[in-house]
Amino acid sequence: MKEYKAFFGGLRVTLMGLGLLGRGVGDARFLAQCGAELIVTDIKSEAELADSLTKLKEFKNITYHLGGHRIEDFKNRDMIIKAAGVPLDSQCIAVAKKNKIPVRMSADLFAELAGIPIVGVTGTRGKSTVTHLIAHILKRAGRRVLVGGNVRGVSNLELLSEVRKNSIAVLELDSWQLQGFGEAHLSPHVAVFTTFLPDHLNYYHNNLEAYFADKANIFMNQQADDFLVVGEQAAPFIKKYGYQPAIKAHTTVVSGSDLPLTWQLKIPGEHNRYNAALSLAAARILGIEEEHSKQGIETFEGVEGRLQLVKEINGVKIYNDTTATVPEATIAALRALRSDAGQNQHIILILGGADKGLGTSELLEEIPKYCKKVFLLAGTGTDRIKNDLHDTVIYHSVVEVVRDAFKMAQPGDILLLSPAFASFGMFKNEYDRGEQFNVIVQKLT
Repeated sequence: MKEYKAFFGGLRVTLMGLGLLGRGVGDARFLAQCGAELIVTDIKSEAELADSLTKLKEFKNITYHLGGHRIEDFKNRDMIIKAAGVPLDSQCIAVAKKNKIPVRMSADLFAELAGIPIVGVTGTRGKSTVTHLIAHILKRAGRRVLVGGNVRGVSNLELLSEVRKNSIAVLELDSWQLQGFGEAHLSPHVAVFTTFLPDHLNYYHNNLEAYFADKANIFMNQQADDFLVVGEQAAPFIKKYGYQPAIKAHTTVVSGSDLPLTWQLKIPGEHNRYNAALSLAAARILGIEEEHSKQGIETFEGVEGRLQLVKEINGVKIYNDTTATVPEATIAALRALRSDAGQNQHIILILGGADKGLGTSELLEEIPKYCKKVFLLAGTGTDRIKNDLHDTVIYHSVVEVVRDAFKMAQPGDILLLSPAFASFGMFKNEYDRGEQFNVIVQKLT
């Protein structure tokens, strides 16, 4: 591993995006501790970032420019570290590149400096589950595992202090973090590409191919001694967009049927057997014995907010699927829970949120098959579909929507939060939405 304190010490760094999820705070803390001369800039105001700023108040070598970005903070610097979601046409980033200042992201910096094997996982859906499942398998097999990337509250730069010679890192990589990998000409040693579906089209200006191009960085810089595991759903897009001839790594295409039928999962749904099959393929590449993989897969209890069983009350199971921010994810949840109670139309669904411009026709066709009632959370996406759903009420309060939804539940029913839309408007983010839901559910009797 490169000596990171020497690498960052005295470096003039602009950190673009502090945020509220903990990753930016950890990166800022790490850089300050290493002795960097740090400017932190964010479009959010000081008041909006109060919780994050409190955690950094001890550091005197951080300058804050909040409530917007200043062009001068992107000149005469040694490095820019940008957060996920910085616009493609950012004037500030353009200025930095014009002045030949390296623009990096924390995940690719970690991959470069750590000097350990990297397993990277991407995909529109499934990447969080597969990331944590691979890590769970590796831990069961006695490996020293670091989990990072797009993981809430985990600073990729702070992970550098935990690296040892025998460590292996499993990184969940979204399309934005893979922008950073592409600009750094890096790809993981083992890359897993789960699924590819329309998403983030507002960011990519309705250009699905541009979205895929960022995702493709997970394998574009792999070499002949690297490995690529592709889910069968995502594989056709590699061919469609012309990337297949560029792949140098050993490639394995995986389907859900590749998981042994006798292996029993705690997490429901065919989509999770698909996720488990991808995880198994990665574990085999890493030399994990089959028995360890089986134990890991069969004991894995899932990831918070991803079809998470929160509580069962009087025969009513309550699930939190707040990370279902696209219609396909909600469809997968409905199908996964279809057999849970052994009957149709037993799901009471809490749906709705901010619009991402995605198609909803299939979701609207599927809802009547499984749902006895739909309750709507307010948002621009909800406004687009409300007339296609019968006898629904739009709620502006999570307390009220959960209370009313639970009132009509009978033993054997399922109460499911699976919004199909983004969280912005009523909530800070999807995690805030899920946490509010969980708190309210715990108070139900």
